[in-house]
Amino acid sequence: MNKVGLQDEPWLDDDAGRLVRPYTVSNGRTRPTTTMELLSMVTATGRVPRAHLEPDHARALGLCDSPTTVAEVAAHLRLPAVITKVLLSDLVDFGAVSTRAPDPAADPTDRSVLEALLNGLQRRL
Repeated sequence: MNKVGLQDEPWLDDDAGRLVRPYTVSNGRTRPTTTMELLSMVTATGRVPRAHLEPDHARALGLCDSPTTVAEVAAHLRLPAVITKVLLSDLVDFGAVSTRAPDPAADPTDRSVLEALLNGLQRRL
């Protein structure tokens, strides 16, 4: 699946930002069905979901072609982390992505981990 830039998104205005409220993207849900952390890795499984994917689900799936953190997906989608987790947990439920907890060495308060995450985000954006 190709990675879709938000510039192609009709619901995004360069000045105003996202024109659709984040809770609308998740159908008002704020709790994911799968537990994930910001540094959890998500990867596409190659299985095609049987359900129709909403545009944000499809974009999230496209970002998971290679192992990617929840934080990176949220940054690319320009969505709050909790909404991104709901989208990704839907994809887990569909069997389209798998998730794994971050490496125990990936302490979210460790400066080197945070710098590595920031560097990765800057390279991808």
